[in-house]
Amino acid sequence: MQAVILAGGLGTRLWPVTATVPKPMVPVAGAPYLEHQLRLLAQQQIRDVLLLTGYLGEQIEEYFGDGASLGLRLEYSREPEPVGTAGALREARAKLEDAFLVIYGDSYLPIEYAEALRTLLASEAKGLVVVYDNSLEDTSVKNNVDLDAGGYVAKYEKDAPDKLSYVEAGVLALRRSVVDLVPPRGAVSLEKEIFPQLIAAHSLIAHITRQRFYDIGTPERLEVIERILAHDHQ
Repeated sequence: MQAVILAGGLGTRLWPVTATVPKPMVPVAGAPYLEHQLRLLAQQQIRDVLLLTGYLGEQIEEYFGDGASLGLRLEYSREPEPVGTAGALREARAKLEDAFLVIYGDSYLPIEYAEALRTLLASEAKGLVVVYDNSLEDTSVKNNVDLDAGGYVAKYEKDAPDKLSYVEAGVLALRRSVVDLVPPRGAVSLEKEIFPQLIAAHSLIAHITRQRFYDIGTPERLEVIERILAHDHQ
């Protein structure tokens, strides 16, 4: 099983912290944030990890190397300039397995990842998005997903005017054929340009979790995950 981590973002909302380090390397609970994600994968026996790096990516590669110290097999694909979440997958296509997990480099969701991939493979869908049942509204992220009766994504819209039921939780499972939908050049977003195609083709299924996700997208959210991970590692 392969996990792909999107680790190339600029982290502008964490500036000036990210002026000298890439967002995945921001210190959290005594270690780079990315290390917590990688240790979670290792605990679940997911050994093959592809890191899609970009901004200051050499710091990530130098720190983690081949991943042996964490019991992992790490590979890298570094974008020379920002090409978006889908563009990063396009650049790494030759290193992708037929089906793989995608984890956002600023998200932390402690679920059984293999279950998400199994759900995708048991369906005819090309992609899967893990969505959080946000009925408690205990995150600072606005709901952005609605599902149809069959569990497929019917709407994905950030800042939707209508109240939606779920929020994307930062974990995907994709078939490699999804990358064929990505234009051959330029910056391309999974969320803005590829998800709409999958939704229109009834090919983006959801995996619902009631496990709250965390992220380091803003200084406020960084403080929250610092407390959570510090407690877990006491």
